[in-house]
Order: sequence, then structure tokens, then C-alpha cells
Amino acid sequence: MSPPSAAGRKTAPHTIRAACEALARIAPPQLAQSWDNVGLLAGDPDAPLRRVLCCVDLTPAVVDEAIKGKYNLVVAYHPPIFKPITCIRADGHGTEALVFRCVAAGIAIYSTHTALDAAEGGTNDVLAELCGVKETEPLEYVDEPGREQCKLVTFVPSGQLDRVANALFEAGAGIIGDYTHCSYRLAGGGTFLGGESTTPAVGKRGRLEHVEEIRIETVVDTCNLAAVVRALRQAHPYEEPAFDIYPLLPAPVRGIGRMGMLPKPITLAQLARKLKKGVEAGHVLIVGPGNRSVSRAIIVVGAAGSLPLTKASPDEQTVIITGEIRHHDALTIERHGCCAIALGHWTSERPVLDSVAARLAEALPGAAIELSRADAEPFRMI
Repeated sequence: MSPPSAAGRKTAPHTIRAACEALARIAPPQLAQSWDNVGLLAGDPDAPLRRVLCCVDLTPAVVDEAIKGKYNLVVAYHPPIFKPITCIRADGHGTEALVFRCVAAGIAIYSTHTALDAAEGGTNDVLAELCGVKETEPLEYVDEPGREQCKLVTFVPSGQLDRVANALFEAGAGIIGDYTHCSYRLAGGGTFLGGESTTPAVGKRGRLEHVEEIRIETVVDTCNLAAVVRALRQAHPYEEPAFDIYPLLPAPVRGIGRMGMLPKPITLAQLARKLKKGVEAGHVLIVGPGNRSVSRAIIVVGAAGSLPLTKASPDEQTVIITGEIRHHDALTIERHGCCAIALGHWTSERPVLDSVAARLAEALPGAAIELSRADAEPFRMI
């Protein structure tokens, strides 16, 4: 099914760049696996956009459809440019020939792939919803994309605290989201003994001094650290101010895969039939006895490989739901005492396109966002 489109009415003057920005919000490229190739793969970001075609695979039939329908952008889940290529020719035998045809027709290409797998509301969340799983955890967490930060800690006499703090803030410290001037302060005591060459701001050299100080700590973007330290030295009353710099690890965010509890125990065969209907699969394969009761699901669209076994500690009540399973992975799943459902690689990924198209339509009012009719499962049953 396709979401409501703008066919038949005047469309708004969007650009490819606007669509790319919307797609980056839906599937942040930073969440993609390191080996992947996502984002705008071909096209002019400033070209006008009125029609978008969404598909899993950029096949010759999909390219024909895009050209005939005068689409400006194809959003292909799988990247047609994956490994490095040396040329893009019309007479090529790989996907580079498809890319050539799109570029020649003025059609941009954007890929989401594993970024959409990890994103909230992405491929795995859509499949989890079809299973009835409401609360999920990812199979792995990834570092939150964004700026590199550190924490700066210094110690200031209470009388000069505001002066030093304001200097730090003006130099770029203390920014957390939309908040500025962020710091934590704690009262304590410091000691020092100045040598013969010192000129201490408090007390006398050659004598052990005890000073009431305030510990102030604040976050700093690494790119601003030099300026902040310079401001600290200039504003601090001490001849040699003490300060510490701690690198901060980024906060973890949800990565690929999902796992959670099913609404109630169900047999493997019953769940397989439910999912077969939900994803409109021609057939599904199961690993394990169909009468086994399962209560926990591990979901990895496409090809799960060994990820569920290494990340989620499956047991006899766990079912792995994925697209395709290699023979030896199926044997390993059996040895672990759990079971699995294979929906088909393409079939497991296709359901997310409805959600992507609907979210794009909301972000690009007036543009026609449609699902490809030519995009299809490459395997046929006989």
C-alpha cells in the first residue's frame, strides 16, 4: 500500500537536499554500520524535487518505473553503490549502469540501509510491532553521534568564582543541548606551598597555605578546549591555577536489532503464520519444532548471521526472526536450543517502506511520495 500522495494537485517547490535532511532525521547516517554506504549516493542536492519513489532494491525494473514516472529521487534501502567502483557506464554489467541511467535522467539516489535498521521506528521496530512486541532493547548500542566533549574541573576562591565561571562560559564552556552556563560547584579546601620564585595571590611563599575553594566543573567541546583553558588562566586569580581535563565518552544509543517479550507465549508455527500474513510473504522457513512455545523474540531484518547468538543469549523460549539464515547458522541455532523464523531477506525489509514514505510525506508537504510497484522479491516459487 502507498501513503496518500500529491498526485493530481500542485506540489511544493522542494529540493533533493530537503529530502536528504528529512531522511537523515528518519535514519541518521551516523547510526549506520562502519562498512555501509548510506546517504545521497548520486544526484544534485539543489535540484528540484516533486516526486519520490521508495524501494528496497534499485533494479532495472525500478529504474524504468522511476524514469517513466518522472521521479526526482529514488530512496533505495539497499545501496546500489556499495563497493568502490572505477567507472559508471551505460553498458556496465553491475549496478553502476543503473546509477548511470538515473543520473542521466536527473534522478537522485539515496540509501538508508543499516542506518534505518538502527533508527527508532526503523526496519526492526516495524517488524517488532508486527510481532506484537511493545517494549524492545537493541542487540547492541552504538556511540551517540555528535561533537566530542571533555569535562574541565578547576578550583577557585569563592570570591572570584563568578568571574572565572563567566570567563569559561564566554569562551564556549557549559553548553548542554539548548542550555548554557551549565556547571556543578562544590565547596572544599585546598593547600599549596609556594617556592622562592612564586608570587602567590593568597598567603605567602614558603608557607603552607590552607584556602577555602569552590570546585567548579563544566563540559567543553573539544574544539573549544584551548580557548576555554586560555580564558581560565587569564581570569583565575592564582599564578598557577590547578585544573583537570577529563575526556567524555559519548552516550550510547540504540543500535541494530531488537529483542523483547511477545505479548503471550505462542507456538513457533503460529507466530510464523502470523508473520507470513503480516509481511505478505509467499512462504517462510522455520528452524526448530513448530509446536515449541516461544515467549521472547530477537529481531534482525535481512540477514542476522551470528549476531543474535553472540549478543542476546537466546534460550529455548527465544525465537530469532530474520530474513535469511545460512545453513550453518541454522545448525548453530539448533545447537543453542532456540528456534528461528526466516521471512525472506527482501520480505523482512519491505514493510518499513510504508512508514518511511509516510514520514517523508509529512516532512515534504505537497510532494508525491510513493512506493515502487516494480520492486519485488527476487526469488520465485515454482
